Amino acid sequence: MLFPVDPHTHTVASSHAYSTLAEYVAEAKRKGVRLFANSDPGPAMPGAPHPWHFANLVVVPRVLDGVGVLRSIEANILDAEGRIDLPEDAADRLDLVLASLHEPVWSPSSRAEHTRALLNAIQRGRVDVVGHPGNPSFPIDVEAVVRAAVEHGVALEINNSSFLLSRKGSAPHCRTIAEAARDLGAMLVMGSDAHFASALGDFTEALALLDEVKFPVERILNASPGAFLDFLESRGHPAIPELAAIR
Repeated sequence: MLFPVDPHTHTVASSHAYSTLAEYVAEAKRKGVRLFANSDPGPAMPGAPHPWHFANLVVVPRVLDGVGVLRSIEANILDAEGRIDLPEDAADRLDLVLASLHEPVWSPSSRAEHTRALLNAIQRGRVDVVGHPGNPSFPIDVEAVVRAAVEHGVALEINNSSFLLSRKGSAPHCRTIAEAARDLGAMLVMGSDAHFASALGDFTEALALLDEVKFPVERILNASPGAFLDFLESRGHPAIPELAAIR
């Protein structure tokens, strides 16, 4: 089954990624990816784009060569209070806010503090998707985080790159999250976390895990552009008329 939505990609604006937005569009067209998010990291990450980058994403057309492009950010969770580095002047201009724990921004401390950070980030209401919560550097109380995500209508990411090049040792933690999400009714989204265009839409490892745990397809938000856009509207984001044709 093709999952035609990729909510987690990085462009050359990240400084540690190597493809342009146009190259991602071409790859999407080649692979049949109908909708993807340009989700470069928030400004607290070393080498991240300037805050103006996110506010100025409004200049990017909603549809490029038949491919829908979402204006997004992978915000950094800054502390145990769950604050994120979402630029205020960009907040209402973005379609999607992912938020993740990253070692260069906040050093790992304890399971209790990591859990508190994710719970507070979820409860603050600005985060739509929690990025790579299976990171073994930031162990969490999985059940508590999944229950909070269900309560607040937030999705959790199963990050394909976590099985390949990033965050070594994530697999068992991702399995625990997927099983808890399955049992507690949470929504999941697969993200490629592509840093080069050829990785766009590659969910091979994430999908294999979800198949193994028999996670219901109807709660995987990548299943269709319509499902993902409906999720964003349920989170309070305005409908995007220009994307109606790709639903």
